[in-house]
Amino acid sequence: MLKLGLTGNIGSGKSTVSRIFETLGVPVFYADTQAKKLYSNNEVKKLVVSRFGGEILTKLNEIDLKILAQIVFKDKSKLGALTDILHPMVFRKYDIWLKNHYSEPFTIHESAIIFEYTQQRHFDKIICVTAPYELRLKRVLNRDCIDEDTVKSRMGNQLGEHIKVSKSDLIIPNDEDSFLIPRVIDIYRKYSGKQ
Repeated sequence: MLKLGLTGNIGSGKSTVSRIFETLGVPVFYADTQAKKLYSNNEVKKLVVSRFGGEILTKLNEIDLKILAQIVFKDKSKLGALTDILHPMVFRKYDIWLKNHYSEPFTIHESAIIFEYTQQRHFDKIICVTAPYELRLKRVLNRDCIDEDTVKSRMGNQLGEHIKVSKSDLIIPNDEDSFLIPRVIDIYRKYSGKQ
């Protein structure tokens, strides 16, 4: 089985591309979704609260993801600390998930931070989804209902798109001029062996 990592900066359309692959029958592991699920784990909650303080908890003693995001996206070292807590656990889940899909021709692991945290060694090939900065900004503003400064701060915590492109094996442009689905189908055919 070939392990493909799928990355791209916020608003590039990684999830859209992943859903197209899923529609074609390719198993997709969503790292960000798995990371968010970990916040309800008591062990994770204790680690995160001990690192970031009790002010990140709601009245129901749950982690307030908006407050946590405000803290970590303003300070790269805090974002790194959170990633150090979550991502070893995410990769343990990924390893278990892979065992359930070993007979597939290939799988997709979607994550925005493959290169930021040198995760590329876990994959045989890396796909990078790209889109112009202004289009990504517009998409995130429409999708997440957060202010422009917050979006720009989050964008600033990611590697530049040109760096990700230079380190990737396959590029999928997701701008308003490119045809997204045919590019995904080309990759699917190449790695699935299906024409």
